Amino acid sequence: MKVTLIKYTPEPERAVAMSARLCYSAAGAEELAKTMSEAQVDKLIEKLFTMGHLSTFEHVSFTFAIEGVSRVLTHQLVRHRIASYSQQSQRYVAEHGFEYIMPPSVANKPEAKVKYEALMRQIQQTYDELVALDVHQEDARYVLGNATETKIVVTMNARSLLHFFEKRCCLRAQWEIRNLANAMLAAVQAVAPRLFAKAGPTCVTGGYCTEGDLSCGRVNRDKPL
Repeated sequence: MKVTLIKYTPEPERAVAMSARLCYSAAGAEELAKTMSEAQVDKLIEKLFTMGHLSTFEHVSFTFAIEGVSRVLTHQLVRHRIASYSQQSQRYVAEHGFEYIMPPSVANKPEAKVKYEALMRQIQQTYDELVALDVHQEDARYVLGNATETKIVVTMNARSLLHFFEKRCCLRAQWEIRNLANAMLAAVQAVAPRLFAKAGPTCVTGGYCTEGDLSCGRVNRDKPL
């Protein structure tokens, strides 16, 4: 898996703080962006988190280039609706010699790994044979499995990312998308640490769990203090 933060709103924390201050100031946005001190930005972002007023977080966005992931992952990823996605097409990009993702639970069991790799070879052979029979690759792709490697560009605003991290950094999340979420979180914390200081599952950020009987047991409380 390769996750690269390729673009983001310049000075995202200042943009969020400026947008929030504008609601209560006679000054314009441009003036506020220039005159707010770092201490004011810090204080305002903390206040926004405390009050749960996160609408201004929607003014900043982050774009990721993601490679080396499976279709299993992207089927889950696109369920996060407030985002933009551009995925490598199996209709226009041939899958001869396709790469595939192997779950650790398979890789760690020799017998399972042999069966898994044999199936991937069979799928590849069948795909190639169909194309050789003049079946267009847009139809030959029907034999490809969820393990097939894919690439995708994802853009989310900061508020959507906070929700994504809450759900997908959780130990209950499927292993591959959890790895992706953790990598994305590390990337945005490097450029906007104040916006994402409290990002993650509720057991980490609030000391409570929303999973009920399915909780991993990291915390015992099922409600915030």
